[in-house]
Amino acid sequence: MIDAVIFDKDGTLFDFRASWGGWTEALIDRLTAHGADPAALGAVLGYDRRYRVFRPDSPVIAQTTPEIADLIRPLVPALSPAALNALMEQLAAEAPMAPAVPLRAVLEGLRARGLALGLATNDTEVPARAHLGGAGVLDLFDFVAGCDSGWGGKPAPGQLLAFAEAVGVPAARAVMVGDSRHDMEAGRAAGMAVVAVLTGIATREELAPHADVVLPDIATLGDWIDARRAS
Repeated sequence: MIDAVIFDKDGTLFDFRASWGGWTEALIDRLTAHGADPAALGAVLGYDRRYRVFRPDSPVIAQTTPEIADLIRPLVPALSPAALNALMEQLAAEAPMAPAVPLRAVLEGLRARGLALGLATNDTEVPARAHLGGAGVLDLFDFVAGCDSGWGGKPAPGQLLAFAEAVGVPAARAVMVGDSRHDMEAGRAAGMAVVAVLTGIATREELAPHADVVLPDIATLGDWIDARRAS
């Protein structure tokens, strides 16, 4: 039985390439103005500006904002750590997100099934709430956690276990939905079912060994949950 769903954000609710390419471009431009070398920034961020694509191992895909900041910091000694973190969070909150599916309709369908909904992201909480609010779906979530919310980031299970406790659902009756191995590992560590989607960077071949099922996107998640409930 499944009574709750916790989602990753980037690459799951929002199309990763369409949403975070712009953020990465803006970050490189702003840091270049502070003396950083744009080619070195692109290399550290795993981003090819010529073709506007991410490498599969880009830290932007799965690492937390503080972890990404630690990688960038040596390239911008003119910026204090606090200033760099503030800039990254500001640009993240302002980044235009591209929903992977018609989010309101899909999430309302899950709520109509009696499911509690949560969000666990390696982004920080302020931009996460801004993105959900900008998509008009923040009110549908019972729980929102970023890497700075007090439970750590993925692949550790802290955010997921906090969600299960907050909504009063045993972790075994919840499902983690994400687009990366970090998401799958966090879900397994929490004792949840795990569903992978293909709206991020990882391929079906990369995700399938770690997931209970791989779906094209979250639009068919309700049907999968219905089938699990019926079995």
